[in-house]
Amino acid sequence: MIYLDNAATSYPKPAEVIETVKNSMVFYGANPGRSGYDFSVKTAEEVFLTRTKLNDFFNGYGSEYVSFFSNCTYALNTAIKGIVKKGDHIVISSLEHNSVLRPVYALKTAGIADFSVFRADENEEILLDSFRKVFRKNTRLCVVTSVSNVFGNILPLKKMSEIAHKNGALFFVDGAQGAGVIKLDMKAMGIDCLCIPGHKGLLGPMGTGALLHKNLQFNPIVQGGTGTSSFDYSQPREYPERLESGTLNVPGICGLREGVEILQSIGIDEVFQRESDLCELLFNGLKEVENVKLYRENYNRKKLAPIVTFNVKDYHSEYVSSVLNDNGFAVRGGFHCSPLAHKFYGTEKVGGVRISPSFMTDEKDIKNLLILVRKIAF
Repeated sequence: MIYLDNAATSYPKPAEVIETVKNSMVFYGANPGRSGYDFSVKTAEEVFLTRTKLNDFFNGYGSEYVSFFSNCTYALNTAIKGIVKKGDHIVISSLEHNSVLRPVYALKTAGIADFSVFRADENEEILLDSFRKVFRKNTRLCVVTSVSNVFGNILPLKKMSEIAHKNGALFFVDGAQGAGVIKLDMKAMGIDCLCIPGHKGLLGPMGTGALLHKNLQFNPIVQGGTGTSSFDYSQPREYPERLESGTLNVPGICGLREGVEILQSIGIDEVFQRESDLCELLFNGLKEVENVKLYRENYNRKKLAPIVTFNVKDYHSEYVSSVLNDNGFAVRGGFHCSPLAHKFYGTEKVGGVRISPSFMTDEKDIKNLLILVRKIAF
């Protein structure tokens, strides 16, 4: 199998990550923060090291403001629903994943908040102009993706955060596709809250995610045991405990730290360069194939993450991905949980065939994929 679906999850996981997960269940198997004996304290220290690693990697506002979750979706729900109040207005982009759209829509249908969608055009000036125009007096929050999970667009986060803050709104970022792929610097980019998965660009295990924030006053959507203030019936106000009820996924958290360390040892710029080279090779090859539809004129790595999406003739994307699967290629067809993006690009009927290589993908695999696509297209 040639795996080209790294936008869904990175694979294969580095051997060091797998080994770290296994070892953590042996050497860090106590419940962190629940007891004072050495084994529990040692486990808690491992969790703290990962908080610190993530805070440093994203230039956050302190390790205490890093909370762990089972995935990015859970973190986004916590961030959005935990900050919005009745009567607020929310701004999202036309490229948002359902992990943003559905929580926001749920708030709207519950009569709590309204939301508007701005045009995330590939032309930056058009995008920023559309973004400016959607603000209202009661706009409290902007939630935008760092990178489109369908078409790879990188959004101008720093410029957008400046506009949001000028209008008195918080600026939250869905880092599902950007974390570990592009540089996300919370302080430099003006990001108030960043939600990330551990299992994609950061090379960690599934079942890991985190929320990093600027000491915001979230109302937790889950309450329970935190190992602190047990006689207080209310959820603790201190972070990270306020957002972390129940036992943490320690093996996953340890594996996530190992994934980040591997990424740092290679260099995020080096990874991006390698993956972009592969995508450019693929894009230029597809451009020469009759009956293949691409959704931009050129592959501009300054504005795109390493994702290429295409269609063949009038075939449904899931048919094309099925043929590719039958020939040993694992790619993603369909709608990628992003209806807004597909409507924006006019692919809401057939979806798209998404290719997302990793730095471990071989160039010959891309060339063999092109040979197969040519056969499907004729």
